[in-house]
Amino acid sequence: MSIVNTISLWLIPCMIAFILLYGTWKRVPTYETFVEGGKEGIQIAVSILPFMVGMLVSIAIFRASGALDAFVGLMKPVLDAIGVPAEIVPLALIRPISGSAGLSITTDLIATYGADSFIGKLAAVMQGSTDTTFYVLTVYFGAVGIRKMGDALKVGLFADFIGIVCSIVFVTLMFR
Repeated sequence: MSIVNTISLWLIPCMIAFILLYGTWKRVPTYETFVEGGKEGIQIAVSILPFMVGMLVSIAIFRASGALDAFVGLMKPVLDAIGVPAEIVPLALIRPISGSAGLSITTDLIATYGADSFIGKLAAVMQGSTDTTFYVLTVYFGAVGIRKMGDALKVGLFADFIGIVCSIVFVTLMFR
């Protein structure tokens, strides 16, 4: 086993042990604190659940209605002219909404075109270069009661757009 594998295998257990030992040294009731954190985690999960269900149902309706395919069909001539594969558009549109839906599309693209294909590489890089902006805003901001999220939405969508554009540019430069 290489040194890197050994370090990666022991890093997290050592971090947990360090935190527990440090907390005990500082006279923090580590077990009670852990249990309180678990209680808070369950409460947060319960408060997030309605937002998650609403988001997942909306995504399922959007994909099942054929609206996504119709939009991709409209965009295909423009995308072909600039050298972007139209097959990647569903991922670019869905990824800011839901990570699991984006991962599903990425998996489908890789299964269809192959992991070593241009589309497979582009999907993988795009999946890692963008975030679930609407999901974060809807679920987490909604759970803590933040209602004014306009600036966060703008910044998040701009970051997603930059991630999509950079994915296309860098994958094209490196693999075409």
